[in-house]
Amino acid sequence: MYQLDKPDNLVEMLEESVARFGEREWFGAKDAGGEYRWHTYRQVGDRIDNLRGGFARLGIGKGDTIGIISNNSIEWAVACYATYGLAARYVTMYEAELVATWEYIIRDSNTKLLLVSKREIYEKVKHLLRDGGDLKHIVVIEGEGMDSMTELEKTGSMHTFPAVRPGAQDIAGLIYTSGTTGDPKGVLLSHGNITSNIHAILKHFHMLDERTRTLSFLPWAHSYGQVCELHTVMRIGGSCGLAESPATIVNDLAKVRPSLLVSVPRVFYRVYDAIHARMNEQGGLPLALFRMGVNSGKKRRELARAGKSSVATNLKFRIADRLVFSKIRDKFGGRLTIALTGSAAINPAIAEFFNDAGVPLYEALGMTEASPGISTNTPDYNRIGSCGKAFDKVRLVIDTSVTDGDGREGELIVYGPNVMQGYHNKPQATREVMTDDGGLRTGDMAFIDDDGFLYITGRIKESFKLENGKYVFSASMEAEIVLSRYIEYAMICGLNRPHTMCLVLPDFEALKGFAAARNLAADPALLAQSAEVKTLLINEIRTQLEKRFGSYEIPRDILVLNEGFSVENGLLTQSFKLKRKKVLEKYAADIEGLYAR
Repeated sequence: MYQLDKPDNLVEMLEESVARFGEREWFGAKDAGGEYRWHTYRQVGDRIDNLRGGFARLGIGKGDTIGIISNNSIEWAVACYATYGLAARYVTMYEAELVATWEYIIRDSNTKLLLVSKREIYEKVKHLLRDGGDLKHIVVIEGEGMDSMTELEKTGSMHTFPAVRPGAQDIAGLIYTSGTTGDPKGVLLSHGNITSNIHAILKHFHMLDERTRTLSFLPWAHSYGQVCELHTVMRIGGSCGLAESPATIVNDLAKVRPSLLVSVPRVFYRVYDAIHARMNEQGGLPLALFRMGVNSGKKRRELARAGKSSVATNLKFRIADRLVFSKIRDKFGGRLTIALTGSAAINPAIAEFFNDAGVPLYEALGMTEASPGISTNTPDYNRIGSCGKAFDKVRLVIDTSVTDGDGREGELIVYGPNVMQGYHNKPQATREVMTDDGGLRTGDMAFIDDDGFLYITGRIKESFKLENGKYVFSASMEAEIVLSRYIEYAMICGLNRPHTMCLVLPDFEALKGFAAARNLAADPALLAQSAEVKTLLINEIRTQLEKRFGSYEIPRDILVLNEGFSVENGLLTQSFKLKRKKVLEKYAADIEGLYAR
């Protein structure tokens, strides 16, 4: 048993924060005028107490399950901590999800009370109240009425119920994995699992304190945003502004001015691409200064690694920093001191660019089954291209038995208080990922260097052998390909084939200029059939890959798609990962046609 830091449950952690930081701002949400209105720890704490009483009046007790279908909101957090205060389980679901997936999770998790964000969702799931399952109540978050969250809080205010402090081993919630294959699996996370991650984050990022402010746009239904942002910010008495939508993030950054940003590589790719496109459009002196800054930043890093410095290089960098890079920092609000990126690997060139521009970017590794943090880079040690060093109290082991390589690379196994309690109702699936001595098999191919930095080289299930027996690790290649401003998604395939090929979804917005210059129609369906577009994309892919990958890995041909990958059409998970099996099934005939040709 691991020795856990205290508090080892989220109820006690919340109580301490409300007592210490009662009058400090906790959550900010936009009002009708588009301005942020802030709510204190005391105000939110009172709502949590009231809703806990309301839940108790409906018969919710220890071990019961409360589910929620909602985007991030103050009400989402209130319901979360009210659930914990009854030693009940909180099950999170996305608004942008298939109804069939909601139904599966509600039934599988034995949800007794369900909160939904709006009436439209209520209408889609109300039939579950009549099917003889565990679901007994549905509460609507928005609006008024007998079945509203507002009414339940009023009831609770008149029938208070003292908070129960759960044990470290008690289940705090179920977070369902994205389900790239088969049904989603409910990951059972205990209070000790989650609090161990919070304590570790604050040890590695010791500069986080009550002055910390973040902008929330990652879904709390996912473990990454929920633990690294919601719970950790609560622990330190920090504040959290809620982004209205992905479309408003740029404006929200300027208003909230976060010091901490919890994000994913895709966001930084978009910003990187937009900056370069803008500089190229402006041309002239702005472009020259930008290039001077990029080049001098790279030179400074190279000199620093050799223990050297250059007065001329430093001068060029300072000029570019004041005139160009400072404007990039302003786009993030001008106060950013920590930008944490996870969920997928980020291209080292992108990470270097943002760090040079004064946006301190730290890559971490996590997975839901590890609550989620496994390893991280920090301000004290940051090796770009790695996933940093193991979280506090976490031990990493490389199982080389799964490879026939040089003995250094293998499957990453994680040991620590962050490792899940198992998959709900799936003992066989649990046995498949857990070792006999309590380790978690991550499915990641990895190695650890002599300084303790972890490097992920691919996913075991996403690798495949070509006809000639050579391995291809597709994920790392795809991460390079999507750096092209013309490519939104890419998927490499070629299992048991003589060579690889690539399915490509272009960024049709970025292609507009290319199309206009060649008198091509801007219609995606026509652009996807254009020989000129295909040649452009093939050249982009080869440019991105030829420096890092062998010739046998580089695709010989591509299939240009005109239909997007999305959660709605079943080709993307909620965390924007490709459902490879589904994609291959959908385009099987087209792929066969390419190989036949």
